Amino acid sequence: MLVMIGDSLREAFFMFWETLWALVLGFALSGAVQAFVSRGQMQRVMGRHGPAALTRSSLLGMASSSCSYAASALARSLFQRGADFTAAMVFMFASTNLVAELGIVLWLLIGWQFTLAEFAGGAIMIVLLRLLLPRLVPRRLVAAARERLDRDEAGGGAHGGHGGHQLPAEAGSLAGRLRQPARWADAADYTISDLSMLRREIVIGFVAAGFAAAAVPASFWGAVFLRGHGALTLIENALVGPFVAIISFVCSVGNVPLAAALWHDGISFGGVVAFVFADLISLPLLLIYRKMYGGRLTLRLLGVFWLVMSAAGLLIELIAQVAGFIPATRPAVIAPEHLSWNYTTILNIIFLVVLAAIYWLHRSQERLGGGVQVARDPVCGMQVDMANPGAVRQEDGHTTYFCSGHCRDRFTGQAAMRS
Repeated sequence: MLVMIGDSLREAFFMFWETLWALVLGFALSGAVQAFVSRGQMQRVMGRHGPAALTRSSLLGMASSSCSYAASALARSLFQRGADFTAAMVFMFASTNLVAELGIVLWLLIGWQFTLAEFAGGAIMIVLLRLLLPRLVPRRLVAAARERLDRDEAGGGAHGGHGGHQLPAEAGSLAGRLRQPARWADAADYTISDLSMLRREIVIGFVAAGFAAAAVPASFWGAVFLRGHGALTLIENALVGPFVAIISFVCSVGNVPLAAALWHDGISFGGVVAFVFADLISLPLLLIYRKMYGGRLTLRLLGVFWLVMSAAGLLIELIAQVAGFIPATRPAVIAPEHLSWNYTTILNIIFLVVLAAIYWLHRSQERLGGGVQVARDPVCGMQVDMANPGAVRQEDGHTTYFCSGHCRDRFTGQAAMRS
């Protein structure tokens, strides 16, 4: 047992080491985009679900790269303030699937083919959402969800009575913002906040992948995923991939190491891709959707999302077969078995220095004039726009800001336990 645990943790560490520089690069890029790219016009350009509006929603989602919890909270806020429901859901999909850090880590762990599949499949999912969501989710359920959110806000349940706030506009040109030290400090703070917010998912993802690779026998995955049955295998794997994501409790980039373990153990290309896409239907997020939108709409969303994710995985598999870019062989090991002086080690050292510089900027944010109208979620560590929070909690004249109702509820529960 001890040997098995040791081998699993060792595998997890080397997977982490193989992708360390990419994680720093991805989160740094995400932080820079959040600090320098204007988001003040989001709600005004997402009022419809036509092709142009959904393209804008996708691009805004890519620019607002975030974890699944934060993405769901921001999509809820945009919908509540007038964005079309389909556009808000497209935004949520783009902000968790069409992101740089996810693509880079996929490339390093299991190959460029999966990075290509991520972006191509993300586009396919957006088209499928445009076609299916308005037809499979009745307008009455959407209207009821909007009324539910309005009631919660009026009673302080969602934003604590801050319903009159709008997303703040960004002043000045992009070139002007690039010359402001405060913006660079904000970019660093977004990076550190995102790393803090996702640290649990990243750790769980690598540890779970280590155990899946070293401790779970291939026969187990063979019982879960069909093999050797032609078209039936492709369909079954694409359908079961999201189910594994639902019960794995891991979101965002944290599910990539487990995807690498699944690919290593013989799951189909499309099944792995569908699993990666399905971070938005993990069980904790389904409970959040139920609280935000109600049980009936959540069940519809689960069905539509699952269908879209599985269909995208299956279509990507078929496209990859025709184009011939499915890897011919699977890696004998997911990550190197020992440390060595190679380009990965050099890049890790360079980006650890970069991370130290980012952390210094983060600690110097107030001195450099950054952080105006921004608070920090005390639960997950994410930066929260005080004019447009996911949730707030007011007690004894003090207001605490949260990225989502999920974090507020956790904070309230922890406060109750302490008292």
